[in-house]
Amino acid sequence: MPAYHSIFLQDQDVRVIGNFALLPLRTRTRGPAYTLPALPPGTSELEIDPDSESYDPLDEILSLFRANTFFRNFEIKGPADRLLIYGILFVSECLGKLRPSMGKKESEKALLNTALDQFAIPGDASFPLNQAFEAPRDRQDAETLRQYLSQVRQELAMRLLARIYADGNTPSKWWLSFTKRKFMGKSL
Repeated sequence: MPAYHSIFLQDQDVRVIGNFALLPLRTRTRGPAYTLPALPPGTSELEIDPDSESYDPLDEILSLFRANTFFRNFEIKGPADRLLIYGILFVSECLGKLRPSMGKKESEKALLNTALDQFAIPGDASFPLNQAFEAPRDRQDAETLRQYLSQVRQELAMRLLARIYADGNTPSKWWLSFTKRKFMGKSL
């Protein structure tokens, strides 16, 4: 059974740095991403329809996380798949920071610190998947990619937190069951 790929592979006119897609996001975090419209009133962020104009790659990352973590190999079919891989690796890193005894505020602090920590981008020596990602061609592209990834990390951390604590102040055992799992045997 093959892994699940991004539905954003067919999107045209997407900015690409190296071979990493900078797709539009539904975000409240400042950054270089084109901002998608907010969710329609009455629509839950936890159950957004993939056909909605507000559905973005971060929704896709969270919905495909579980299914794709069971695969050791992932055939990359385009730049949007690279964002999917990066997001899944980041979610895995975030889950590794959480403990069942943590309250919502403590978890929020841990995830935001993880999102804001220094991180490697494709082309950096410490980036774990340099064999699958191309480095940005110049400093300006590298800085734009770093800002985009920072925006992705911050927004993804907040959406993950909303899913983990959807039922109140106790974390979801379902999400915490993935704390030790590594996608493709890698971590960020």
